[in-house]
Amino acid sequence: WDDITAAYDRQIQVPGKEIHFLILVAFVCSFGFIRGSAHMIRAQVSWWPGNVQTKGGTHVHHLVWGILLLLGTGYVGLATGIGSPWLELVAVGFGIGMGLTMDEFALWLNLEDVYWQEKGPQSIDAVMITAALLAIALLGLQFWIDVYDAVLVLLGLDRGNEWIAVPVQVAGAALAVVCFQRGRRLAGLFGLFVPLVALVGAVTPRRARARSTA
Repeated sequence: WDDITAAYDRQIQVPGKEIHFLILVAFVCSFGFIRGSAHMIRAQVSWWPGNVQTKGGTHVHHLVWGILLLLGTGYVGLATGIGSPWLELVAVGFGIGMGLTMDEFALWLNLEDVYWQEKGPQSIDAVMITAALLAIALLGLQFWIDVYDAVLVLLGLDRGNEWIAVPVQVAGAALAVVCFQRGRRLAGLFGLFVPLVALVGAVTPRRARARSTA
């Protein structure tokens, strides 16, 4: 744990990447929450709040709240000189806005409600690619090597096994092939360069065709 903490200090805090890290974490968590919420609404869980609707019955998609968050936090972050801890809170709000908006990527790409339809998984692919690219750009390869070395120490093994990147990349290429076979071309294409994208695309179940306004 001390080694992992040291890796966080060297690769995130010291280089000034903490704001980027908060955006990434907020993005992933908000996507997970809203996607889970959509499934619970679709399953008609009695104790879970339903969709937000206007008095006229218009369903307000959560990408609307995401766009508003992006606009608000983006303006505050760019137009004001706020410091800590407000800047960190703005970063979290921006990440949440990203998650809410990207979860409905397929809707604003196709300009129709395809959330539960055949084109719906385009949102999942877009989120996987966004999260993976953010993580890779933020942390860099050395961070993952440090974490890997820390895990080796916990297991009582030797450090300095950077060669692990080679089989990981080979495995990523194989998983990318699986993505292509499953019809997830976007995940497969990016997975050739980012194995994490290929892994998630290969193991995530495909959505069954069904219509819903959730």
